Amino acid sequence: PSLLLLNLFIFLKGVFGDRFTVLRTPQYVTFQDGDWQLAGERIPDVAALSLGFSVEEDLSWPGLAVGSLFHRPRANILVTVRGVDELTLPESVNSYPIDNAVPFTLDSVANTIHSMFSEETPVVLQLTPSEERLYMVGRANTVFEDLPVTLRQIRDRLFQENSILNLLPVNTLSRNNEVDLLFLSELQVLNDISSLLSRHKHLAKDYSPDLFAVELAGLEEIEKHYGQDSQQFKDASQILADILQKFADEMFNIYNGNAVVELVTVKTFDAPLVRKTRSILESKQISNPGSPYNLAYQYNFNYAVVFNIILWIMVGLALAVIVVSYSLWNMDPGYDSIIYRMTNQKIRMD
Repeated sequence: PSLLLLNLFIFLKGVFGDRFTVLRTPQYVTFQDGDWQLAGERIPDVAALSLGFSVEEDLSWPGLAVGSLFHRPRANILVTVRGVDELTLPESVNSYPIDNAVPFTLDSVANTIHSMFSEETPVVLQLTPSEERLYMVGRANTVFEDLPVTLRQIRDRLFQENSILNLLPVNTLSRNNEVDLLFLSELQVLNDISSLLSRHKHLAKDYSPDLFAVELAGLEEIEKHYGQDSQQFKDASQILADILQKFADEMFNIYNGNAVVELVTVKTFDAPLVRKTRSILESKQISNPGSPYNLAYQYNFNYAVVFNIILWIMVGLALAVIVVSYSLWNMDPGYDSIIYRMTNQKIRMD
């Protein structure tokens, strides 16, 4: 009986655990039907592969099929929700359980986009409103210059005439409670991201891919404050599910169906996220804070290409110098040099 209960616990954990859900995807990016577990630390690799980038370590996960070589998405939008393992969404493509939910960032994907499309200045936005962590690269500084960043700015935005409070249904959440205000502020950020980007739709038509990563912790705070069985938590979960579906539809339409919109829901992360906060005006990382032992920088995937180009150019130049030097050394001035040849003819004529 104990073995049966253990198997049942493992089965329930796999079914009702944390989820990786695909809300919107183009036809040429295929997420297959199945219940395959996805390692939490490999979520950035799934985002990179969906954009057509290579990853350092092969991903043996059958959920994402090989896509088209001639069509790649123009954006990847990933929203992480803490405090709930699964949301009841009106519509989604596929959903997969997450194994070992650990904190992650899309820094590797952002660095790849910035290094490959630095001249085209793509839109890269990573935002965690609850911790006031913001990272913008490229044209994101222009598109989202009016985006509220600090909690005070977001809460001031809530009480403006065109805020999201006017669109929400009547519920048990209070505008005077700090915990509820944090949750409502995150909803306002999602609404402002899609609204500001809709004013710059021409950026969604270029060839450089864009990246959006938003982490929401308001629902987690509501669950801690009111409890999972409270009416406030139920209302907040339903409101968040509706807002996320609306956000996914708007972002998908802005990119004319050429975007992948994903949702990660985790009850809680196994370990806190340790990350250096970057300035919104920073265009690229110029230091190596992640190495306390003064180690060298890691090579990216372009290193082998550049190395081979420089290597074979140097080999070709070296061979050319050797051939020219050998020819000059063994040259007969009387027969091989045009200077001596013309001089001899002039002497004979004289």
